[in-house]
Amino acid sequence: MLKKRAKPGPGEINAGSMADIAFLLLIFFLVTTTMDTDVGILRLLPPIVEDQEQTDIVKERNVYVVLINDADQLLVEGEPMDIKDLRAGAKEFMENPANLENMPEKTRVTKDVVQQRIAENKAGVAAATDDKQKAAYQEAVTKWEAKLSAIDLIGPYNELPPSAVISLQTGSKTSYDMYVQVQNELESGIRELRDELSQEKFGRKFTELDEKKEEDQPKIKAIRLVYPQRISEAEPVDLTKKN
Repeated sequence: MLKKRAKPGPGEINAGSMADIAFLLLIFFLVTTTMDTDVGILRLLPPIVEDQEQTDIVKERNVYVVLINDADQLLVEGEPMDIKDLRAGAKEFMENPANLENMPEKTRVTKDVVQQRIAENKAGVAAATDDKQKAAYQEAVTKWEAKLSAIDLIGPYNELPPSAVISLQTGSKTSYDMYVQVQNELESGIRELRDELSQEKFGRKFTELDEKKEEDQPKIKAIRLVYPQRISEAEPVDLTKKN
């Protein structure tokens, strides 16, 4: 007697390659996913002033104090100021066109002076008795040579003292929106000065120069020497306790 064959059941799914597929998907998402990064605001802090014998008056004239209190009110050099006037104030501080005694005293940088400084420091390099001393003289040579390159491009210029800085301070309750507005006005003031000088000397705004282009790099360095961006930010303070 013939027996009926049993009907085959549903076939089993081969899961042997599932681990490989999962691994490939993991690699795919790792490669294509972008990670958020915290972006800060770049600032060039003022150099340390080694000469401690300067008078308080000299120090104060080189610092443009901008304070935002807890009520988002703007105080500049201890006086109330509307934020729409801040940009012009920052530009006046950087330029000091009237040579006011309460603003930075500019130094005239000429080709003769720069060449003399280069020669003096090169002589110092040659006469240096140790590596540290030689490196200090060489650093000075590099600095003065950068100024000579700037003069070749834009001519003699007025230089801010090394300690000149815009000092921005906020209260512990200052709003972020007001802080950003003030930052924007200060940066815009410096940017406008750079644009004006670049337009005058090169026929193009500073913001139109490209750091990636070799022919623009010396121009950018020259403009930055004349108008450096020195905005120093202090830690927020509790103004109620301070007062």
